[in-house]
Amino acid sequence: MRGTLSLPTRIVICVALLLVGAAALALIFSTEPIAEREAAVRQTAMLVEVTQPERGSFRPVIEAMGTVTAERAITLTPRVGGELVALADSFVPGGFIRQGEVVARIDDADYRNILQQRESAVEQAISDFEIEQGRQELALQDYRDLQRPVPEDRRALILREPQLRAADAAIQSARAAAEQARLDLERTAVKAPFDAHVLSREANVGSLVNASDPLGRLAGVDVYWIETTIPLDKLRWLSFAEGENDHGSPVRIHHRTAWQPGQVREGHLYRLIGELEGNTRMARALVAVEDPLALKTDSPDAPALMIGTFVQCRIEGRELRDTLRLRREHVRANDTVWLMRDGMLAIQPVEVVFQDAEYAYIASGLNDDARVVTTSLATVKEGVPLRTQDQTSP
Repeated sequence: MRGTLSLPTRIVICVALLLVGAAALALIFSTEPIAEREAAVRQTAMLVEVTQPERGSFRPVIEAMGTVTAERAITLTPRVGGELVALADSFVPGGFIRQGEVVARIDDADYRNILQQRESAVEQAISDFEIEQGRQELALQDYRDLQRPVPEDRRALILREPQLRAADAAIQSARAAAEQARLDLERTAVKAPFDAHVLSREANVGSLVNASDPLGRLAGVDVYWIETTIPLDKLRWLSFAEGENDHGSPVRIHHRTAWQPGQVREGHLYRLIGELEGNTRMARALVAVEDPLALKTDSPDAPALMIGTFVQCRIEGRELRDTLRLRREHVRANDTVWLMRDGMLAIQPVEVVFQDAEYAYIASGLNDDARVVTTSLATVKEGVPLRTQDQTSP
């Protein structure tokens, strides 16, 4: 058909139109004005709170957890056997018994009979000895009447010296047997070896017991121990008892869940156990607490310790003299302190000699009048402007 463009012509026209459009679009974007944002951000000093370190002599506190155990705990057993015929009224779980108190009685009829037999045997042995003495005197008279020498080895036999020694030995043996029977009779009364708290009773009146059969468990009431663990690097700050009447570092004991706030018991470090705790590899130590059941105290609010309880121990370390002290959270990473100095942040390294749960004790790097920043900062950089609440922001 006339007037119709050929395909190549149409393609050329389309490409030309695309190129003209692209050129026009590029021209528009290249000549469009750019809207520039003026960032006029005024630098503002950060609002912080500051404090000053405290100088003085302090006793750092080492916190540890431990388990209460009895210093003296035994299973009470009889030393002779027989039928139990009586038990003390206080010999019940939770009861208290005094040292020397008769806890249980075993039927002693058989033991009294045996003692009588042994005492009779002593009398018989004494009689035999006296008879033998008379025989020796007769033998000595016959020896003198003989008036002729006798070999030395036969002289003792003629004078009945071996028989006399045997009779004397029989007396000693009979007396020992009687003394043993007397002890067995006394042991039918089972006595408490010390002031004790009864933890359990395992026999009753009418029970037939043998020697060493358990009657019950007793725990001494004079002293309890708390076995605790302490980091090895803290041991040099602590002191332990050097003698039976000596006291180590003071310890305050508290049970977080069972006791009221402010209820504590006093104790002291007693011994360092020469073995590390297996899992934590920390040192094991004993804390001694006297009158653990508060039986002798006049304070009605003194709580009693219970065996097996897990308690908190706050151990006072050796005194640090003329030292600066800061709250522990105010000492930053790598033993540094943030200071506000001339309105700007200064990062000051310090020498921390000891840290407990609350405080860090500083030997050098800090002055008494230093203004320590206590606020957590988003930007930590030397020279950042700071201000306090009582200052006007620039």
